Amino acid sequence: MKKIKNTVLLIVTVLLTSCADYLDIVPDDVATIEHAFTDRVSAERFLATIYSYMPRIGDYSVDPAIQTSDEFVVVENAYYDRSRYWGNRVKLGSQNSNEPLLNFWNGANGGRGLFVALRECNIFLENINNVGPDLYEDEKERWIAEVTFLKAFYHYYLLRLYGPIPLIKENKSIAADVQEVKVYREPVDECVDYIVGLCDGAMENLPLDITNIVAEAGRITRPMAAMLKAEVLVLGASPLFNGNNDFNTLVDNRGIKLFGETEDPNKWSRAAEACKEAIDMAHKAGIRLYHFNDSRFQLSEETRRGMSIRGAVTMRWNEELIWGNPVNTANDLQSNAFTYMKFEDIQANALGVELGASFSMAELFYSKNGVPVNEDPSYNYAGRYDVVTVGDDHYYYIKEGLTTAVLNTNREPRFYASLGFDCGYWYGNGRTKDVGTGNDTETPWIMRMKAGEVSGKSGDIRYTRAGYFAKKLVNFETATAANGSLSTTRYTFPIMRLADLYLLYAEALNESLEAPNSEVYEYVDIVRERAGLKGVVESWRDHSNLPDKPLTRTGMRDIIRQERMIELCFEGRRFWDLRRWKLAHVYYNQPERGWNVSQTATEDYYQVIIFNQLEFSTKQYLWPVRENELRKNINLVQNPYWE
Repeated sequence: MKKIKNTVLLIVTVLLTSCADYLDIVPDDVATIEHAFTDRVSAERFLATIYSYMPRIGDYSVDPAIQTSDEFVVVENAYYDRSRYWGNRVKLGSQNSNEPLLNFWNGANGGRGLFVALRECNIFLENINNVGPDLYEDEKERWIAEVTFLKAFYHYYLLRLYGPIPLIKENKSIAADVQEVKVYREPVDECVDYIVGLCDGAMENLPLDITNIVAEAGRITRPMAAMLKAEVLVLGASPLFNGNNDFNTLVDNRGIKLFGETEDPNKWSRAAEACKEAIDMAHKAGIRLYHFNDSRFQLSEETRRGMSIRGAVTMRWNEELIWGNPVNTANDLQSNAFTYMKFEDIQANALGVELGASFSMAELFYSKNGVPVNEDPSYNYAGRYDVVTVGDDHYYYIKEGLTTAVLNTNREPRFYASLGFDCGYWYGNGRTKDVGTGNDTETPWIMRMKAGEVSGKSGDIRYTRAGYFAKKLVNFETATAANGSLSTTRYTFPIMRLADLYLLYAEALNESLEAPNSEVYEYVDIVRERAGLKGVVESWRDHSNLPDKPLTRTGMRDIIRQERMIELCFEGRRFWDLRRWKLAHVYYNQPERGWNVSQTATEDYYQVIIFNQLEFSTKQYLWPVRENELRKNINLVQNPYWE
């Protein structure tokens, strides 16, 4: 296939923002659709604009899966516009139907107008054949496949947020009458099938992989389309959309029910089949789990394992990525998830330091034996908030001789790779020698997080409310200079990665069977192995007070869900998973807690306090449609309970 020589696509993708009306989606000096497709260059610019509608996944101020998730806590900075905190405001109860926050239906309050994007997809597909002979046939077919994929993804994104949506299969003629353009929302199952059909249609002419990373990184591939198909089918099979009686009142003026009332277990079989097809395709493309193997650094097995866990997210274009966001959304994310490590950092004021990990996440990770801490008889669960002086048994994780919480000890490697906490080590930020191998300015930083200490609270902003940082989101080479200025190492925020797909397959397969089989265990255990944990059956048999839990579908369901929440923490998956599992009301009706970070003494700092009470009701499983849209189109119906 002829390689694209022109790099306009990626440049424009980075620079363009969401477009609201027609003249924003054609070349600058062109006023008609016909002119937009007269030659290859103009058509490519139109293609770039379609890419530009992509939600800014990984941008912590506008990605609903970041601040709106209970895995993060935010300290709002009074110096910044409050628009940086739309997601946090949704989580704290400010979502509304008059002017919805993060509105992806209309493109307002941080959301991108995805229905406008779908219109542009259709314009492209309807007119691309008008381009002259300078557009080669194989290139045209690839572009059509890319736009078909984006059309599928934009529908999918809306489906996850709003539930039943209008399907924009083709644009209405300008001669259409008023009633014809007043579209209906379609039943969930029809939405799922339509998106799946788009994915199938896109795959044939998409490349298996990208060989020219410099020119084409971030463009659509066949494994992306295969995984999107799998995700859509898993969503359709999940409790939110499969027999959800909470939304049986959602009926349009045709009398059509938009949610099916009866659960269909066969949907899981279809989803499992699609997941396995996506895995096989990913393997064929050379996609594999990431392992840190940089020969520049001589590291212990423990530290290297932690770098593999972090690097699966923060190493740019690593071999585990199925789809990474080519737009640099991770720059601001890192700046605000990072922490001060020397007092020059505070004086330079180069970091945001307002996005911390929640206390719930600290309690989520397994014990060192690979089972939940409340199931492990050897773990001091009842005394987890007590303090303990650490010995040499945490040599690569916590500074020996310091006092920290029991909660921070005897945990699995992903805990230490993902979280920054008081007295724990932080590898990176200019220090790349392992514990015990260099002087005090070369080995990992020791976190000092009590009030007044360098990483602790010293004012009303720029600290973590719960006492934990999302270390996993910070590339180890991102660093502050001697004067405190920040140099961010860019990475491609993961939209899809292989570990996610493995766990999706394990979930779908488990749900499709009467009891889990060896293949269910296999794909969970592959992910656990990288984290240094033994297999599920062995771990529960030897270390859990529920040794038979992995042997039943229900028990394995809980294990897979916790495995997903741990492995994919801080990557935006938990937000969507808790909703499709219909568990958000369980997790989001909890208080936001944390250590008493305003305190200086150890015994006072390690007291659990409540600083927010979250509330989540059934209506919040779906985003509201803006009321003004309902007035303009009487065929639309509002999502339940938002009236």
